[in-house]
Amino acid sequence: MERLRQDDPSHVGPYVILARLDSDSAERTVPERRYLGRTADGQRTVLVCVPRVGADPSRWAIEAEGARRLSVPRFLGVAEVGGTAGFPWYAAPYTPALPLPAVLAAYGGPLPEETVRRLGAALAEALAAAHAQGVTHAGLSPAAVLVTAGGPLLTCFGAVRAAAPDGVRRAGLPGLDPGCLAVEQASGGRPRPLGDVFALGAVLAYASTGHTVPEQSELPPGLRTPVGSCLSSDPAVRPQSAQDVLRALVSPGAGAPPAQDAYPAAGTVLDHAAVPLPGRVVAALAAQSAALLAVELPSPQGAFATARKVH
Repeated sequence: MERLRQDDPSHVGPYVILARLDSDSAERTVPERRYLGRTADGQRTVLVCVPRVGADPSRWAIEAEGARRLSVPRFLGVAEVGGTAGFPWYAAPYTPALPLPAVLAAYGGPLPEETVRRLGAALAEALAAAHAQGVTHAGLSPAAVLVTAGGPLLTCFGAVRAAAPDGVRRAGLPGLDPGCLAVEQASGGRPRPLGDVFALGAVLAYASTGHTVPEQSELPPGLRTPVGSCLSSDPAVRPQSAQDVLRALVSPGAGAPPAQDAYPAAGTVLDHAAVPLPGRVVAALAAQSAALLAVELPSPQGAFATARKVH
């Protein structure tokens, strides 16, 4: 939770904007501007997102509407999409949440291997459910992962598709983390599930080393095979489904994925075990919640009254 800047809106739709979710240092690789907002009557607090400066609002709005229509476990539940063609926005119910870069900052460095393994299994499970519905997330990155007390939530749905249409080179575009962009997507290819698998590997590399493009030796020994295989530049060499990644992460040997029937209920593995969060991360989540509750709505006669509004 960060203080608002002068170029931030005071209102988005019916919501009074209270704070930014992302720090300045992380903003370069976040494909949208994310705020914490509240209704004027103080009854509802939400996460409000708008396109980053320079983005194509039309393409962004299409992906926002797509996210609203989805029903995939651990994908952020978009409740509202609004605004105009030039200034679209969407909102989701607020729950205390930290972007993955803020989680590492709160912890003081890379996360323990068991936490990374559980985090990765939760994300792989979510991607497998989406892919089974014919949906490619196409926006997975450390910034897209919001960590809550109940596990991770996936945001920034469709960021790769929103950044540029298929056939247009996406490498180097603002808002896209280069370490999470599979080579076929960077060159303009249509986002497909194996691109999500690559991005998942980059996210887990980040969680366990602090950056998305590590040397193999930097990865914890138990994660070198499942994470390293995801990061292959050749899609044919990567695990061929998110379900394969899930099996590798929950396999006691952490090596090659077990036999097809070794985890017949792999989709239920995380139903009985939440992602274990270090105490400093739990404390940071509690601090965010407390700080947000303490924020008072600005007076209509206050300084915010003259600030920019997005309808």
